[in-house]
Amino acid sequence: MLFKKDRTTNIKWRAIGLLGKLFVDGLFVFSPSKTIGLPGVAPILDSGRYIMAFWHSRILYIAYRHKGKNAAILVSDSADGEIIAQIIKRQGHMPVRGSTGKGGLRALARLIDAVRNGHIGAVVPDGPQGPRHKVQPGVVLLAAKTGLPIIPAAYSARYRKVFPSWDRFILPFPFSPCILAYGRPVRVPPAADGRILENSRLELETELNRITALADGYFGHETD
Repeated sequence: MLFKKDRTTNIKWRAIGLLGKLFVDGLFVFSPSKTIGLPGVAPILDSGRYIMAFWHSRILYIAYRHKGKNAAILVSDSADGEIIAQIIKRQGHMPVRGSTGKGGLRALARLIDAVRNGHIGAVVPDGPQGPRHKVQPGVVLLAAKTGLPIIPAAYSARYRKVFPSWDRFILPFPFSPCILAYGRPVRVPPAADGRILENSRLELETELNRITALADGYFGHETD
């Protein structure tokens, strides 16, 4: 069932979005940061024509570091997704509501339209309910339909809380050093058949897992 709001709950969610945005800003504004893998993707980032993919557990810092980019981000149409949608709107992004489950094709169509109209695309390919660290096919279909490269991204923090949720969501502590890792771009041919789409999906999954382990390893963590 789609998550619905009335006028009263709209006020509540707007307040939650503002407070959430302030919380995220406060969490990271004084955090030392390092970026790896930037030279390999800098020209694509500068073009503003790409799709970014990152795991569900790593959305917090990646959305913060790219705030103001007006990215169209696929967010589940649920109460939990509403919290994320309200926050990212205030970070200068555009949530596209939907999921890889029921209504997924309609959500993907809206995301394709947004990207074709000039928005950066952003997809959490193991959301909203997993399987964890497994790429669902929607992101490679988006790349094939739009002709844009996929940039894998991950982050980690030296001091962090790892929650016992399905995605092992990480919450950095205030002032914790953070690292942002970009992976090798994945390009999907517009006329890709099922075999090529599957190969691209596996390529993206492997690269996301590689840079996630790389970011965690930088601080001596194992990927949970």
